[in-house]
Amino acid sequence: MKLAAEDRERLELYAVRLLEASQRINLTGAKGPEAVWSHIEDSLQLLPFVESPLVDVGSGGGFPAIPLAIAAGLEVTLIEATSKKAKFLQAIVRELDITGSVVADRAEAAAHDPALRGHFAAATGRAVGAAPVVAELTVPFLRTGGLAILQRGQLVAGEREAVEAAALMLGAAVEEKMAPSGSRLLLLRKIGKTPQRFPRRTGIPSKRPLGARFHGEHNGETANKGSR
Repeated sequence: MKLAAEDRERLELYAVRLLEASQRINLTGAKGPEAVWSHIEDSLQLLPFVESPLVDVGSGGGFPAIPLAIAAGLEVTLIEATSKKAKFLQAIVRELDITGSVVADRAEAAAHDPALRGHFAAATGRAVGAAPVVAELTVPFLRTGGLAILQRGQLVAGEREAVEAAALMLGAAVEEKMAPSGSRLLLLRKIGKTPQRFPRRTGIPSKRPLGARFHGEHNGETANKGSR
């Protein structure tokens, strides 16, 4: 993927800072620059589908939002409940001159903030759970017409049916697309207002995912491609 020289330099600095911080904080499973770049390139597969402003739920080390913000000049809001991770993200946003902010809170709570709810054109949530869980934690942030982008490797049995049922409850419709690399994306287009009761209180979306039951629902399995 062709990047402007300045953007590549910023991404290289991001990779350095991520690896440095990961020696103290559990930010990524990547052990070296090549592994980090693999995650960066995977994140950039979403470029054809994202718009500004973007909200990223469970941001962790910053994938995919930080690479997307750098490559596309997006305004981003990063939702991260773990204090040490949130502080790392705040430092990265400042150092790399990214337009946006970090919210140190759970998505279940942040999505009920009137300043955030229904505000965003796009949403991501790379490693927060199975598809119905990601749907419940992202769709409430979207404005009508906004898009939640879910990177999926292989859907477990019944997961597609479950996310379609969840999307219906949340005021969204599901599309399936392929990223430029050929990986699977589930796109949730917001077509109506999300009922005020969603997302449910902290921990409930992952314990009792919306939609039909599917294998992996209660043990935290996810078909997400890769980890941070």
